[in-house]
Amino acid sequence: MSFNFGAPAGSTATTATPAAPTGTFGGFGTTTTTSGSAFSFSAPTNTGTSDLGGLFSQPTQAPVQSNQLINTASALSAPTLLGDERDAILAKWNQLQAFWGTGKGYFNNNIPPVEFTQENPFCRFKAVGYSCMPNNKDEDGLVVLIFNRKEADIRSQQQQLIESFHKILGGNQTLTVNVEGVKTLPDDQTEVVIYVVERSPNGTSRRVPATTLYAHFEQANIKTSLQQLGVTLSMTRTELSPAQIKQLLQNPPAGVDPIIWEQAKVDNPDSEKLIPVPMVGFKELLRRLKVQDQMTKQHQTRLDIISEDISELQKNQTTTLAKIAQYKRKLMELSHRTLQVLIKQEIQRKSGYAIQADEEQLRVQLDTIQCELNAPTQFKGRLNELMSQIRMQNHFGAVKSEERYYVDADLLREIKQHLKQQQEGLSHLISIIKDDLEDIKLIEHGLNENIHIRGGVFS
Repeated sequence: MSFNFGAPAGSTATTATPAAPTGTFGGFGTTTTTSGSAFSFSAPTNTGTSDLGGLFSQPTQAPVQSNQLINTASALSAPTLLGDERDAILAKWNQLQAFWGTGKGYFNNNIPPVEFTQENPFCRFKAVGYSCMPNNKDEDGLVVLIFNRKEADIRSQQQQLIESFHKILGGNQTLTVNVEGVKTLPDDQTEVVIYVVERSPNGTSRRVPATTLYAHFEQANIKTSLQQLGVTLSMTRTELSPAQIKQLLQNPPAGVDPIIWEQAKVDNPDSEKLIPVPMVGFKELLRRLKVQDQMTKQHQTRLDIISEDISELQKNQTTTLAKIAQYKRKLMELSHRTLQVLIKQEIQRKSGYAIQADEEQLRVQLDTIQCELNAPTQFKGRLNELMSQIRMQNHFGAVKSEERYYVDADLLREIKQHLKQQQEGLSHLISIIKDDLEDIKLIEHGLNENIHIRGGVFS
């Protein structure tokens, strides 16, 4: 497996497996009679070894590297191209090219010049960043395809792309292509994550492993078909094994100072989820900046959606509270109406009977309540006192306009609501008492008529 540092996959580091099968790929477009599956994929032979961006299995070419190092040192310190003081100027020019990471360093007439790239150890424009490690298994079968097309075009033609992928896979009816996700990338590119499900004759199904699917996509004829669809890059999205992570961290990438690499490992904010990756040159820095800006926009879009959902929930909550208050008032009204019906029914039922002791006690209590309400020292007196204080405060406020007192709006609203509830309660209580008094008068009137009738009968 190889590790692609420069893959335009947002902020996630993605593993790719450019492993080629040992034989021809006999899975796509053919049906086998094996008992394990109705469709067989040719598995790559080098799954036991890994190659993460050339860091895990770098070829050992000691003599070539030694000659390259000697030539580089000669170009930077002691060129012998001109044989005079101009060689010192040429050395400084070669040093500047090496620091910049581009150009050719001439140092000898009989030896080709040194090619300076951004991977050379003297290049100054290098940094180390961090990328998220994927946590998907190979069995998940996720393969990333980078399209050189806009996201809107991909989404509008998603079904046609699925059909095209199915044809590339041989048109086998036991295979189903599924899209895991579509994400926009900088420079009008789009990332599409797919997986393939294989159904067996016995009704079971499984996902085609990511390494197997990727190996098929890397075949020359298949790769050409993908390029015709606009695919510029394909890679697997599988997690790194502990051995691969260990080997990657132990071996600094080409051109990266081991001291900087060790410091990057120490400064890793989350070694369980993040892995250090080199950033060489302004082009890579600009790419990561664009990816970061794209992710920031996606996060902001998501936050805006969440904010709209919260606003909608708040509106629904306000509406629900208003309905609850309305239902409470309606329940109170129905309770009062029910009480009035019961009172009338009780009056009709007790018509012609003498007042009982508990009824007489209730009448006395109602009279007491009425007297308390009308007494100057009770509720009415307190209300009059409050009104007087309010008038006095208004008067003093008009006289001394410079002395002003402000009440918090929420507190004032609560006070008004409380006073309104008290007033409504008192009005309702007075209404009930008046109704009860009228009922009592009606009862007394009925009793008096019964007494007169009985007196006439006895006379």
